Amino acid sequence: MATANKNLSVYDKTTIPNAKDFRFGIVVSEWNTEVTEGLYNGAIEALLDCGAVKENIVRWDVPGSFELTYGSKKMIATKKVDAVIAIGSVIQGETKHFDFVCSSTAQGIKDLNVLTDTPVIFCVLTDNNLQQAIDRSGGKHGNKGTEAAIAAIKMAALGN
Repeated sequence: MATANKNLSVYDKTTIPNAKDFRFGIVVSEWNTEVTEGLYNGAIEALLDCGAVKENIVRWDVPGSFELTYGSKKMIATKKVDAVIAIGSVIQGETKHFDFVCSSTAQGIKDLNVLTDTPVIFCVLTDNNLQQAIDRSGGKHGNKGTEAAIAAIKMAALGN
C-alpha cells in the first residue's frame, strides 16, 4: 500500500509558499461524512497553518464524490479562487458502482485541470473498506486532506 510507511500529514513549512494572499475553494462530498469531515479538517488546519486567511476559504457541500467535478467547476466560475480542493470518499462495495464513480470523478477533476487555469486538487479516497478511509483521514496514516492543502498552496503559487 502506498501510504503504509508514510504519514500524509507531515510537511516542511519552510518549503511551502505563504498562503495569505490566496483564495481557496473546498468542495466536500456529503457521502461518508465521517471520512470527508476528517479530510476537510486536515485541509483547513494545514491552510491556516501556512498563512491562509479563514475569510478566503470557501466551502461548498455536494451530495457525493461524483458531484465534485460540477461543484468544483461552478466554484471556479463564480468564486474567483486560486485553487480548489475536491474532497470525497468512495468505499468499495459489492457492485461495480465503485469503479464507475472513482473513474468518472478522477477523469472529471483531471478535465478541469486541463480546461481551466485554476488547479483542482484530487482529495478523494478510494479505499477497500471504511477502516482504510479512516486511517487516511486523520488516523494512523495521517490525513490526506493535509496533503491536498499543501498541494493546493503550491499549485496556487505556481499560477501566480
